[in-house]
Amino acid sequence: MNPHALKKTGPGLLHRVTELAREPVPLHIDGQPCTALAGDTVLTALLTQRTLLRQSDFSLEPRAGFCLMGACQDCWVSTEDGQRLRACATPVSPGLRVLTRRPQGPA
Repeated sequence: MNPHALKKTGPGLLHRVTELAREPVPLHIDGQPCTALAGDTVLTALLTQRTLLRQSDFSLEPRAGFCLMGACQDCWVSTEDGQRLRACATPVSPGLRVLTRRPQGPA
């Protein structure tokens, strides 16, 4: 076996290949508990768990972030209390509760 082959470490789009011993950080994504690693951004946490970050607000097409450095506005998510976060620039914190879908307002 190739020693440089990627080892799949989760169900998501991104797969960890190094720094696997960092401290775990518990959080929730769309109400589901999961674990990231200390130093991860919200975007990293999401994409190691899932194959997409969110759906486009306009077309419902899948989005996974674009620039990955806080310039493009493509990775906005929110917390359960309504605070908007730029997923690529926000570090995970214990107990963070992230929503990838916009909360539904009154009809």
